Amino acid sequence: MEQPSSLTFWINGKLVSVNNPDISITLVSFLRSRGLTGTKVSCREGSCGACTVLQGRLTGPHLDQLEEIAINACITPLISLHGSHVTTVEGVGETRDVLHPVQERLYKCHGSQCGFCSPGMVMSMVGVLKRCPTPDIEDITRGLQGNLCRCTGYRPIVEAFSTFSTNTKEKEKIAVNDNETVETYDTANFKEYVREPFNQKIL
Repeated sequence: MEQPSSLTFWINGKLVSVNNPDISITLVSFLRSRGLTGTKVSCREGSCGACTVLQGRLTGPHLDQLEEIAINACITPLISLHGSHVTTVEGVGETRDVLHPVQERLYKCHGSQCGFCSPGMVMSMVGVLKRCPTPDIEDITRGLQGNLCRCTGYRPIVEAFSTFSTNTKEKEKIAVNDNETVETYDTANFKEYVREPFNQKIL
């Protein structure tokens, strides 16, 4: 493989340039070296989902549509990301600012147990909503197929994300404790996370 002289892409809306990138470096190693440790390292073979992030590329006849898919950062070579946009769990929401609805549902419905798999679960579910803003429960479970929970606590995770499903009854509520309930997902209330413009013209 030819050694590229420079690499340009975006991480959470911020432009990143790398001169003479090492072709052996994976995306997860690069992210963690920059302090983005929400993307976890576990299997290093793309089979557990702990390192899931979103990769976005401009598509369409005029390259004016941003398509984002969930990928495993532990098996993605850094040099393959030229011209891409990478979104990590820090990029969709955080406690210091505002949580993404997926993050909020996961913690309110007790889906975060030891917490190690939670960032990957969140990013896979965000990926599901990117592809299908009104998913049914089959879309949700299919989107989580590549994510392992070592606590074997899939039920609260699926229950949390099922509040985004169109299969549930209108205005159904799920109890999260004695004093609080979470209403099922309403697409009218879904607010996209804020991100700086993604512009490939500077490449």
